[in-house]
Amino acid sequence: MIAKLRGITDTIGEDFCVIDVNGVGYLVSASAKTLSKLKTGEEATLFTVMTVREDDISLFGFADVWEKEWFGTLTKVQGVGAKVCLSILSVLTPAQLSQAIGAQDKASFCRANGVGPKLAARIVTELKDKIVTIPVTSNNSEILNSDVSSPAPIAAMPDTDYSKSEDIISALVNLGYQRIDAYRIANKVILENPDADLSALIRMALKEFANKEF
Repeated sequence: MIAKLRGITDTIGEDFCVIDVNGVGYLVSASAKTLSKLKTGEEATLFTVMTVREDDISLFGFADVWEKEWFGTLTKVQGVGAKVCLSILSVLTPAQLSQAIGAQDKASFCRANGVGPKLAARIVTELKDKIVTIPVTSNNSEILNSDVSSPAPIAAMPDTDYSKSEDIISALVNLGYQRIDAYRIANKVILENPDADLSALIRMALKEFANKEF
């Protein structure tokens, strides 16, 4: 099993690249986001997944381990093959995937080629309780910092905070707020007030809505 490649980027195609490792060229399928980080002639490191079938051996590459984890998670959903998964990863970052699933945002998935309303609904439904963790590596800080402008992903939260977030979201939705806005506010107040209890967090969330600071 090939889990990682480090070599010189030889070729960059529409949905693949060729990585030259000591004279051996590896054909690697990848998302548009991963391919955009490569430059021909420069050294590259890709985390990889190798699939072996009776008539095919394929290699899939990812710029970071979190994207690789999402590939493994998404392809477990019926109807999401490797090609569709790369299409999803081309339009949504790992943090945005966590946000979309947490908010049950089917429209975000429909932006990907090959994903229609039914498949998008299946993805958010089957993965709604799934927490995709970031594997422990030396470059985790780079992964987290790359999405600092996005709402806090579910994956970055401990289980206790995830449970709090769901309780706050449920309370806000019951009060008539949109789930996607409730999701953003819930994560914001939890990150800013990690020691506050649930009642206090709900009050803070309502204040955020009142001030429209989200």
